[in-house]
Amino acid sequence: MRFEGVGRRYGPRGPWVLRGVGFVLPAGTLVRVSGGNGSGKSTLLRLVAGIDAPGEGRITGRPARTAYVPERFPAALPLTAAGYLVHLGRIQGLDGRTARARAGEWLERFGADGYRNTPLAELSKGTSQKVAVAQALLAEPGLLVLDEAWTGLDTGARAELDRAVRERVAAGGRVVFVDHDPRRLAGEADAAYAVTAGRVHPVEPAPQPEPGPRIRITASGGTELPAGARWEAGRLTVTVEADRSDEALRSLLDAGWHIAGVVEEALEGVRE
Repeated sequence: MRFEGVGRRYGPRGPWVLRGVGFVLPAGTLVRVSGGNGSGKSTLLRLVAGIDAPGEGRITGRPARTAYVPERFPAALPLTAAGYLVHLGRIQGLDGRTARARAGEWLERFGADGYRNTPLAELSKGTSQKVAVAQALLAEPGLLVLDEAWTGLDTGARAELDRAVRERVAAGGRVVFVDHDPRRLAGEADAAYAVTAGRVHPVEPAPQPEPGPRIRITASGGTELPAGARWEAGRLTVTVEADRSDEALRSLLDAGWHIAGVVEEALEGVRE
């Protein structure tokens, strides 16, 4: 996929939001885009996804199956979570049986299976975001564009989205993403671009940080299994990075779980 001299402005006389954009997105690559508020990074992602058309230049080689997760999901639709996903799957070329199966699979992976029959308008912001991400993964897109897609997800669902991104890249897909957290997929991007003053510049991807301690949380008494959690010895177990343990604990408590234990898994061993 190639950008050649691409520019975009809104209206025939409006100022150029982006101009002179040129780069190549080979198959099987992960690309990070960064930039300040109003820099044009969301416009760039919309151009990559084909949502917007360039005002000048050309974009060639976009895969037939392209999926996009916007920063804000339009949840006020007269459909249930599963109904919405099946509908989107059919639009993306899946038959009904495959669309239903994949809708169930992705809802389960993101810890939202219990809401499959809930109307979109009644979903929480976090669950709505899980549905938004799931719809983008239904048809195994050759190009996946994520604009702050991790925002609003719980710890387990964010880890699941990380895994889904890696799966897409390993399968030969292209993934282009924006995320405010510099640790998101740190060291894994094949290329990185910064958007400043309407121009897109290549930058060196951040190096992979040294692995730090992780926290294993055990809990009981809840009903909904969070994404990324597992059962061990009759208790729910969630393992997260140490600097995200407070958030994970709050999410479990808010979901009705009773915390049974918190253990630090340092690199050299396990400490209570």
